[in-house]
Amino acid sequence: MPARALARPLTALAAAAALTAGALALAPAGQAATADPVGLNAPYEYLGWGSPQKPADVMAATGVKQFTLAFVLSDGGCNPKWDGSRALTGGSDQSAINAIRSAGGDVVVSIGGWSGNKLGEKCTSASALAAAYQKVVDAYHLKAIDIDIEASEVASAAARQRVVSALRTVRANNPGIREYVTFGTTTSGPDADGLDLIKKGAAAGLALDGWTIMPFDFGSHSGSMGSVTTKAADGLQKAVASAYGYDSATAYRHIGISSMNGKTDESDETVSTGDFTTIANYAKAHHLARFTFWAVNRDRSCPSGTSAGDSCSGISQSPYAFTKIVAGYHG
Repeated sequence: MPARALARPLTALAAAAALTAGALALAPAGQAATADPVGLNAPYEYLGWGSPQKPADVMAATGVKQFTLAFVLSDGGCNPKWDGSRALTGGSDQSAINAIRSAGGDVVVSIGGWSGNKLGEKCTSASALAAAYQKVVDAYHLKAIDIDIEASEVASAAARQRVVSALRTVRANNPGIREYVTFGTTTSGPDADGLDLIKKGAAAGLALDGWTIMPFDFGSHSGSMGSVTTKAADGLQKAVASAYGYDSATAYRHIGISSMNGKTDESDETVSTGDFTTIANYAKAHHLARFTFWAVNRDRSCPSGTSAGDSCSGISQSPYAFTKIVAGYHG
């Protein structure tokens, strides 16, 4: 996603209901619990990029209680590290997580993204990939993980199957954990790779909490970014309903939206706060499993003479305008 930002013998339905009901487990002893399920309204922040703000300062300014922290990657083999280079524990990333939790919040760790070596490719078996994911879960006693599957990882049928199989193992070994998968989309819903990923999940009995699309960098689109986002999400809902046999309302409760704020990589795309409010209202109307965006790093106006990039949105906005909207989403 850095490149995108300037850049988931019971029936499937019964299994989904049982596992979703168990996903509201209490936080580990000594850890403050958030009021909302972890991941429901957790905006992305990338601590290794884009002049990241101190998460505790963002919490104080916006009321947001959780973050999706990006990105864990492969270190070149089947071993997870922050950005593929920083150790999971003992460093600045762990310090940030500790600060968030001390302030009463919690985190989702996002594994993948657009750039770098992907665990889904470097781990050559589903069991090895599950073990790599488990290292991340164990490092922070996580209650939620996000698999941001993009680029060559999502383009590989073998990697898509490994991710699905590994997530099923992680879910079985960590009762109550919430799992999200995030991927790109067309203006009308998932592309062929995304559709196959969902079908593989359903076939494997993976009762995912939220299949999440990134509705931006379309290449071309018509209408506002708010309206095209809801159209793409409707396409995602139909795909999930078809694969899992869910009714419409249940399918909406198992999808999510990961938008972007301000100008995207495409010259004809600008997500305004008005668009974002449209998306938020859609999420509320359908009780989506997840509403997030890329990224807190960009949730501020650019200094005079500069354009949109990794640390600003490229539009006129008040500080944290988008994060505040996400913080107000409670399902």
